[in-house]
Amino acid sequence: MVPLIIVGVLVVILVIFLISIYNSLVRLNIRAEEAWSDITVQLKRRLDLIPNLIETVKGYAAHEKGVFEEVTKARANALNAQGVEETAKAENQFEGALKSLFAVAENYPDLKASQNFMQLQEELVDTEDKIQASRRFYNGVVRDFNTKRTVFPSNMVASMLGFHTDKEFFELDEAEMASATKPVDVKF
Repeated sequence: MVPLIIVGVLVVILVIFLISIYNSLVRLNIRAEEAWSDITVQLKRRLDLIPNLIETVKGYAAHEKGVFEEVTKARANALNAQGVEETAKAENQFEGALKSLFAVAENYPDLKASQNFMQLQEELVDTEDKIQASRRFYNGVVRDFNTKRTVFPSNMVASMLGFHTDKEFFELDEAEMASATKPVDVKF
């Protein structure tokens, strides 16, 4: 009778252990999805600001058509991007096009003094800060999920219960990594 009770207790402990690991993996997975949703909300907010920014700059620099087309195309690519890797790539292209737009704006003192342009710029800077915070949170959750999924003994439970792949980090490309070490000056 005693050995049967010991076996029963061990089985209960094992089941509780497996449920605990499974629940922690599910929680981390949901947090990663929520964090990715936060990133997409901020990216959409930034993309929604761009048409107003382009129209404001166009009023002062109508002959810079190539820059406007490049920003518009990069914005469309970013809106249509799916998944972490494709979104990161599209966002890197978009950020490069946006830098070109700001470079054009540098040549127009009246534009830099425009109240509308200054307000759009402030909103864009605020949105960029939120995007960076969202990226850090997302990457932290992805790190925790990937770690939990790959360390022993939770890796065995994860593979048995369908958690087979790591989540992707939302990373900057090589050029962005180099420029990220320098402060970006977007003052006008």
